[in-house]
Amino acid sequence: MELGLRDRVYVVSGASRGLGFATAEVLVAEGARVVLCARDEDAVTGAAARLGGPDHAIGIAGDLAAPATADALVAAAMARYGRIDGAVISVGGPPHGAVEDISDEVWRSAFESVFLGPLRLARATLATSTQEGVSITFVLSTSVRAPLPGLALSNGLRPGLAMAAKTLADEFGPRGARVNAILPGRIDTDRVRELDEATGRPQSTRREREQHIPLRRYGQPEEVGRVAAFVASPAASYMTGAMVTVDGGSTRSL
Repeated sequence: MELGLRDRVYVVSGASRGLGFATAEVLVAEGARVVLCARDEDAVTGAAARLGGPDHAIGIAGDLAAPATADALVAAAMARYGRIDGAVISVGGPPHGAVEDISDEVWRSAFESVFLGPLRLARATLATSTQEGVSITFVLSTSVRAPLPGLALSNGLRPGLAMAAKTLADEFGPRGARVNAILPGRIDTDRVRELDEATGRPQSTRREREQHIPLRRYGQPEEVGRVAAFVASPAASYMTGAMVTVDGGSTRSL
């Protein structure tokens, strides 16, 4: 299938590794150019180099929780490539813990990084782009549909961001813009390995969790990246306001 991504330009956050980098790989392979964002400068510039360097990708160190980051990323795309067609916003995982154990300060910090920062990048992209069919794709979590054990921050904040995404889809649909979200399940990323390690028995934890996944395995980042790239692309031109689950069948709700 031709995704129609050639010469289009996307900002991809959380892009030095994991799901963000996997998505950027697919976008570049399909002919798009990307502005990668991650907090670690060496990691994000290294990621851009692995994607072919400035003709295909540039890396910008930044934290979405910082108010200025969203505008800086959009400006970098315009300065380097002369256009912006969308953003794939991979929202990093907040600390694990129970509601009763998480302080107000940690909740506020997580709100900035998990909710408000991604929303700023979506708004900045939608406000700046003059391209037809601009697309915002949030990479969230199955916690949008059902709470995950020990992940109170994710359970509390990601569903709200998903509803904000659907509201943006309503608001910007008449202008031809699309806003969607990907809901990954148990994917074999550094983040998920860290969560398994936190149990003190990572190998048995993984085996136990795989038994609750119909496909009986964790997903691979590229399996999410391919879906995210499709949803972001012109090939999905009539898809907006959608929450697309990529979880091996583990979510039991519709």
